[in-house]
Amino acid sequence: MRRTTWPVVARIGALVAASIIGLAACGSGGGTGQSEAGAAAGGGAGDTIKVGILHSLSGTMAISEVSVKDAELLAIEEINAAGGVLGKKLEPIVEDGASDWPTFAEKADKLITQDKVATVFGGWTSASRKAMLPVFERRKALLWYPVQYEGLESSPYIFYTGATTNQQIVPALDYLKEEGKRRLFLVGSDYVFPRTANKIIKAYAAANGMEILGEEYTPLGHTEYSTLVNKIVDAKPDAVFNTLNGDSNVAFFKQLKSAGVTAEDTPVMSVSVAEEEVKGIGVDNIAGHLVAWNYYQTTELPENERFVKAFKERYGADRVTSDPMEAGYNAVYLWAEAAKKAGTTEVEAVKKAAAGITMQRPEGPVTIDGENQHLYKTARIGVIEQDGLIREVWNSGEPIKPDPYLKTYSWAGGLS
Repeated sequence: MRRTTWPVVARIGALVAASIIGLAACGSGGGTGQSEAGAAAGGGAGDTIKVGILHSLSGTMAISEVSVKDAELLAIEEINAAGGVLGKKLEPIVEDGASDWPTFAEKADKLITQDKVATVFGGWTSASRKAMLPVFERRKALLWYPVQYEGLESSPYIFYTGATTNQQIVPALDYLKEEGKRRLFLVGSDYVFPRTANKIIKAYAAANGMEILGEEYTPLGHTEYSTLVNKIVDAKPDAVFNTLNGDSNVAFFKQLKSAGVTAEDTPVMSVSVAEEEVKGIGVDNIAGHLVAWNYYQTTELPENERFVKAFKERYGADRVTSDPMEAGYNAVYLWAEAAKKAGTTEVEAVKKAAAGITMQRPEGPVTIDGENQHLYKTARIGVIEQDGLIREVWNSGEPIKPDPYLKTYSWAGGLS
């Protein structure tokens, strides 16, 4: 099977986005430079304010993104129950990105130009974000992106509520190094996030006396991992660093266990596997392995107790919460707080008002950095337990200032 590499995916998304924008501009008499979302949403028409929700509700990424959509809808329901935003109820417009990056660009443009939403909460993969980015920048509309990512980006029309590299990948590497796991094998999906993350990991390894024994990529949705697993067995790494996304993780961990690879001998550090994915993978296939995030269902804070209780009451006692879900939930509250502070949902006013906002959230305190529109976040390393939940084994002690371009790390020079 011929692989589509991430630069090709990114170019396809950008071309589709550009085509959509061009066609829409022709149909509307061209762009004026005014925020099309903000112009329609400076308080909203009628008794509601429309907001967009755009995630993969079908395809290989649905295993992860459906739950983020659920958490965002819960936040909207809670805000509405408390009186809404600026005296108006929020009206969610939900679209399916269908695990297809051009579709994300198309649906983003629809939400902005046809539905006239005040903002959009959406995306998971960096390929989807890269496809949407030119749409939001051209339309001067706001996207709240809820998932950890590879950094090296800061768009004036995106707020990043998941971790950037120095809040997840770098702490994960620091932890492995401290645990004596210095010989790593890298496994990832074949698109922008894993390839850029591994570029960063290799730079870190070179500066910290660590060795990369192998680096392998598979397409999203890939399910045959026997050859790759054999390469891991033959290489005998101290640990595997895993940036696979979506349901490929199910096949990978099952086949890893079948080959006799154990968490005790060769732990896997994952950065895109949380509680929801553990359910799909099967706890017997992944218990004992490591993850790096900023939030777990087990995080012991009163705000988290309320969030978990509310989510389970709304969607069922068997449901779990996870970092991307919590980051999506937070995004809705942060946008609402910025709109209230601004006194309007107009985009430029919301952006200005958002800078410096601090809120106590289920993961702990978060603050919007006005310079790069990322959040200060606490890094957390966890181990997957037999009950399917994640037990924290380390945290950074306080929120880490976001550094998406790794400017504060000497070994990262030249990465951007």
